[in-house]
Amino acid sequence: MDRRNFLKNTCPTITFAFFGLSYIQACSKSDDSDYNTSIDNNTSIIINDNSGNTSSGNTSSGISVSGNIITLDLSNATFNGLNNPGDFINLTANELLVLKIGSNEFRAFDNCCPHNGTRNKWGFGNDKFTCGEHGNSFSIDGNNIKSCNSSSTSGGLKRYTTSLNGQTLTITT
Repeated sequence: MDRRNFLKNTCPTITFAFFGLSYIQACSKSDDSDYNTSIDNNTSIIINDNSGNTSSGNTSSGISVSGNIITLDLSNATFNGLNNPGDFINLTANELLVLKIGSNEFRAFDNCCPHNGTRNKWGFGNDKFTCGEHGNSFSIDGNNIKSCNSSSTSGGLKRYTTSLNGQTLTITT
């Protein structure tokens, strides 16, 4: 056997032996059902009512933007899934996560994952948002804020000012 045939026959086997498990895992189908995914970031919002149910809506309904002020009309049917503490919406077109804390309290965060910039695969539990891209969790307490796409795997999400007046939630980014 000459050198060319030896390398041609041996190298693929050795390569697969060293890296095979990684290749198999990379090709496997992951289960992202716990995380929200938006297909059209220009028109979709994703609502998670914390019971595993998700629905999509059109951002032109119940949302207005003027400069760095985003106003949500919470009486609009778009926000019907935002009823209980822990429910959240991902306003992908506006790059925001809006979380219901209590009956009259909401918080808004940048929806950009500090680890790698993913914006549409968020879950929430135990007072943390978890990005479905790599499973990293980020706090909502406003401390140790990490910037978008900074390779940070923990810390806090950037939080925006919110105010509620009746059924109108105003977010200042």
